[in-house]
Amino acid sequence: MTTIPNATVEDLTVNYEENGQLIVKELDKVVLTKGAWATLMFRYQQWEEAKGAYSTDKYVIRRYRKMNGEYKQQSKFVISSPAQGQKIIETLSQWIE
Repeated sequence: MTTIPNATVEDLTVNYEENGQLIVKELDKVVLTKGAWATLMFRYQQWEEAKGAYSTDKYVIRRYRKMNGEYKQQSKFVISSPAQGQKIIETLSQWIE
């Protein structure tokens, strides 16, 4: 039996390896929605070759669509800074009171 990569929401990751080096290292993920369309939020770090170290934490929200038994990324929104993330939190907190 062959396993299809990204067949379940739990299989989805932002980890990315190139030439044996983990370039994008997933630190955490939260599944926001499941189903034919899935939305996940990831916390990750990116390898910075010039520094020889991983970046500070970064955040991305990705939307996936399941087609032919496999999830494929449809869109993403990168939270560009902690300040932007804080502004999103504050705005949603006001809207959802």
